Amino acid sequence: MESSPLDLAGALVEQIEVGVIVLDPDLRILHWNEFVSQRSGKALGPAVGQLLTCVFPEADTPRLAQMVTRARDQGLHAYTHWREDPYLIQLPYSPEGQVTPLRLQSTLLFPFDCRGERCFGLLLYDTTEFARSNEQLAAALNALGSKQLEQEQLIHKLEKANAQLLQSEKLAAIGQLAAGVAHEINNPIGYVFSNLKTLSGYVNDLLRIVDAVDGVGSLEELQQLKRSLEYDYIRNDVEALIHESEDGIERVKKIITALKDFSHIEEEEFRAADLHKGFDSTLNLVNNELKYKAEVVREYGDLPLVECIPSQINQVVMNLLINAAHAIESFGRITLRSGHQGDWVWLEVEDNGKGIDPSILNRIYEPFFTTKPVGKGTGLGLALSYNIVQKHNGRIEVVSHPGHGTRFRVWLPHHQPQAGGVQA
Repeated sequence: MESSPLDLAGALVEQIEVGVIVLDPDLRILHWNEFVSQRSGKALGPAVGQLLTCVFPEADTPRLAQMVTRARDQGLHAYTHWREDPYLIQLPYSPEGQVTPLRLQSTLLFPFDCRGERCFGLLLYDTTEFARSNEQLAAALNALGSKQLEQEQLIHKLEKANAQLLQSEKLAAIGQLAAGVAHEINNPIGYVFSNLKTLSGYVNDLLRIVDAVDGVGSLEELQQLKRSLEYDYIRNDVEALIHESEDGIERVKKIITALKDFSHIEEEEFRAADLHKGFDSTLNLVNNELKYKAEVVREYGDLPLVECIPSQINQVVMNLLINAAHAIESFGRITLRSGHQGDWVWLEVEDNGKGIDPSILNRIYEPFFTTKPVGKGTGLGLALSYNIVQKHNGRIEVVSHPGHGTRFRVWLPHHQPQAGGVQA
């Protein structure tokens, strides 16, 4: 019995050392050959009808979206080379003696007509297969694997060192913050303590009057005692002292609340937050740093709740405010603004200080780079801020005019993109 061309093609697809995945117009898996099952460790049955990106989450990248656009809209073949990273689909291959799996495959996505529908074929070329018959190439791949392992270890060390540097900047910021908070709390606590001492004297005098009620011979004698102890003055002053003390305690309460809002620097979960509340908390904390250097003006726009790590955004705002204060040589003006545009929100800190020399604008985010005198800055504040904004899939813009001031604007997405999604 003669085999049909379709049967022959199917038999060929099952035997070749190339991964073949057939996808419907919505990128749902229709079929794949045995090569894909063997190399991915995934069974075909449960995968049929599932989205490619559900079965292979690592494929959910901007690159796949670009390839699909090219194949679907332009009817062209879309190709990725094995040197490009990351791979769409990871098919690990560990040569004998190789510690770290190599994933050296190229990818081809192409459209074809299947029963009147536009479907897609996805071919995965495992480049390492060609090395098996070539000892020199196999040796080169082993060497490449060793270098890859060394590189991964080096990257890990660099990431650890970077984390330590950023942690040191956080600690420096907290130390600076603690000094300012201590000063801010000391003032209201000082006059509350003074008021309590005065109130203690007043209470003793009032108790003398109360105790005298049972022992005086006449009302006139009691009235004379009240006059001698200045009862009318005490009564009026007690009310003023209590009101003033309440104001002082309320001020301390605001500082403590602001410190509490600011304190979760290590939190890692994104949540919807009111940025303006965070700005106000941060201003309360750095008030001692700012009040002698500048008038702070708030020009808030209408902002929706923003998906972010609030304490880390507060850290960015604090760094920008303190830098603005340091840029003002006598007494100036710092403006904190906010607004939103489409799917993005922005916040900015502008000062009328000395500005930044254009020749160093491209270096301001470098770790340890600072224009401040020795002992006045670590050079990590803007580096930390840049990393935080990058982590939030945002960006920082800076405009500076020497002698006239600087404006930093931070853009943040209203909602964080899903993992593997395209960033705006």
